[in-house]
Amino acid sequence: MSDFPALTALILAGGQSSRMGEDKALLSFQGVSFLENTCLIAQDCAVQVSVITPWPERYELIIPPCCRIIREPLPTRGPLLAFALGLTFVSTDWVLLLACDLPLLTPPIIQEWSRLLATVPENAMALVPRCGSRWEPLCGFYHRRCLESLQTYIQQGGTSFQKWLNVSVVEDLIIDNSEILFNCNTPEDLEIIINSPDVDSKKP
Repeated sequence: MSDFPALTALILAGGQSSRMGEDKALLSFQGVSFLENTCLIAQDCAVQVSVITPWPERYELIIPPCCRIIREPLPTRGPLLAFALGLTFVSTDWVLLLACDLPLLTPPIIQEWSRLLATVPENAMALVPRCGSRWEPLCGFYHRRCLESLQTYIQQGGTSFQKWLNVSVVEDLIIDNSEILFNCNTPEDLEIIINSPDVDSKKP
């Protein structure tokens, strides 16, 4: 870990999974739940891993013991507010924010990206991938100094990650293969990832 900047990983597990029809954090992929898999990946890249969820009792048996659980109040108000809550627990300069369902992500990929943080301008608050005109905020790096801007935006009624990032200083995280960011929102997405012949080659 000494070759990489100290990171705190925040994993969001507060979605309703309405399009999936069941809790996607608990879905099994290659014998491990999505949430546990994301936690294990994050552990290889971060000095502290926290899971933000309104349902800690639901996940306590699959979250690794060394991961912190941050309880999100109900009713949930979306990923941006959950992220703001998680940031108040962070002591490292940089934060790795992850959705719980990124099955193709691997520790070497994150570690490669994290080296780019040394090149981010001092006024930038984040290093985030972009797909077309839209950011991919739930697989990105954020400097903890963004908390003040984020809290101000939320106090003004903002809840959109996209709108907040569009008014912030953000560096593009250039990704050669956008499939790395594949996430599972529907049963059809799950079938794609389960039946993909390339999945094994993308896992460490």
